[in-house]
Amino acid sequence: MTAIKRTDTPVVFEGDGVEVRMQEIGGDLSVAFIKFPAGTDMAPALKGLQDDLCQSPHWGYVFKGRVRMRRKDGSHDYKAGEAFYWAPGHAPEALEDSEFIDFSPTDKFGEVIDHVKAQMS
Repeated sequence: MTAIKRTDTPVVFEGDGVEVRMQEIGGDLSVAFIKFPAGTDMAPALKGLQDDLCQSPHWGYVFKGRVRMRRKDGSHDYKAGEAFYWAPGHAPEALEDSEFIDFSPTDKFGEVIDHVKAQMS
């Protein structure tokens, strides 16, 4: 069994108030602790991926704020206190200062993080 604290989880991406901490937790699953300041729109950083959208699935829980998840067929807002499943094919936008935890396949989310880091440099 594994327990992971946010503060002990390595930062894999940081910039403009965005913080992504990610660690593999077993098998091919990783946990990510994510902070987005209000106004963060990840769509520009996802350009170049299939459909210009994140192609990793995510399961998690919003601790703080409100996040809009845009898809090709519309959008949905998630707020503090809600658990979620985000299927592949989405782009997040923070409507408020937001913090959430997500669980994702290590390889899929790692590809997205690598792409975002390349876009931001």
